Amino acid sequence: MTADARDLARWSETLAAIARTGMGFTESLYERERYEEILHVAGDIKAAARELEADADSAAVQREIDHFVGEWMESIGEGVPGYVTPKTAVGAIVGNENGEILLIQRKDSGIWLYPTGWADVGYSPAEVAVKEVSEETGIECDAQRLLGVVDGQRMGFSRFGMYMLLFHCSAVGGELTPHPLETGDVGWFARDALPESTAGAQWWGPMAFAAIDGTLSDATFDPVRPDIWRS
Repeated sequence: MTADARDLARWSETLAAIARTGMGFTESLYERERYEEILHVAGDIKAAARELEADADSAAVQREIDHFVGEWMESIGEGVPGYVTPKTAVGAIVGNENGEILLIQRKDSGIWLYPTGWADVGYSPAEVAVKEVSEETGIECDAQRLLGVVDGQRMGFSRFGMYMLLFHCSAVGGELTPHPLETGDVGWFARDALPESTAGAQWWGPMAFAAIDGTLSDATFDPVRPDIWRS
């Protein structure tokens, strides 16, 4: 098997998660030293992934390794709070009566995408979806059903482990009002008129517009790989 940058990033984050979880539970100084060494190996792997994507000099690579290891060390908890799991994001596919989809433009990147945000403690996933839509776009909506659960690392998100819960929602009111800090612009778009800088529409577009059209289907999830670790 030939590994690419995405494989290296996934292996790096997996090793780092194992090491951080181990440091959160162990009371042995010897084991902590071994886990910290694993973090440095994980940092080497992640820096190698970055090198595959873009040229970088040795000094820049070492700075990246130090940065990764520093971030990982700062996030170590103790006991159960220290068990490293993927972060959870929630996305909302919102349709209107014209069969259009609600998209936002991220202020930091200029990328267009459906409303999405990190899950908040105290809210159910569906409540997070409705809340994010209201906050980011000014549109009020009802959550209809879960469309799927996505592993962010399989989609190329390599900063850390992340799962995305994607909901289908129907607009019920409100007016388009971009969030002043997070959202550059918002709008309703037909399937054949998405903004040029829309992210990932090749994989979520068909599922999203099928839901908007009223097609019912089972929630999707990433299939189990034949060899879970290596493939």
